[in-house]
Amino acid sequence: MGDTLMTVVAIFLAVVLMFIFPMLSVSERTDDISQLAVETAVTDFVDTSRSIGKITMANYDKLVGALNATGNSYDVEMEVQVLDENIGKKSAWTNKQVVGENVYYSVYTSQILSELQGAGYWQMKEGDKITCTAKNNNTTISQTLRSVFYSTSSNGAYQVNATHSGIVTSGRND
Repeated sequence: MGDTLMTVVAIFLAVVLMFIFPMLSVSERTDDISQLAVETAVTDFVDTSRSIGKITMANYDKLVGALNATGNSYDVEMEVQVLDENIGKKSAWTNKQVVGENVYYSVYTSQILSELQGAGYWQMKEGDKITCTAKNNNTTISQTLRSVFYSTSSNGAYQVNATHSGIVTSGRND
């Protein structure tokens, strides 16, 4: 009886060591690779958009394609802070060339996407700020395995995400 119990325990430990831990390690490595791919895609999207001065449908499709290639699904959020040069308000804190202060107003993902679907691009001007965030909205294999083996809960938590922003360096100057 003692030998049988010891055999069952040994088989259980062998299964854990030979299958479970390597599977957990590989799934976490997959999340690391996905993280790197998402960071690269978001950075390329923002840098391309700010250097040409507009968000194009082709550039957005390239971003979505790169995100989908990781095997996860993502929520992509964009924000463009449009520079609204308020030239009518005088201020004592400005130099001779500037009459007023610069104010930004924000345009968000839904507005940008509707313009992309209509005109094919969202035009920006020099000095605008663009921010893009991508977060996975599915549960990765790594999250599932961790929740099973470590008794953790990942409710609403995202494993793979990236944010990048920058100031537009070229574009129309109105």
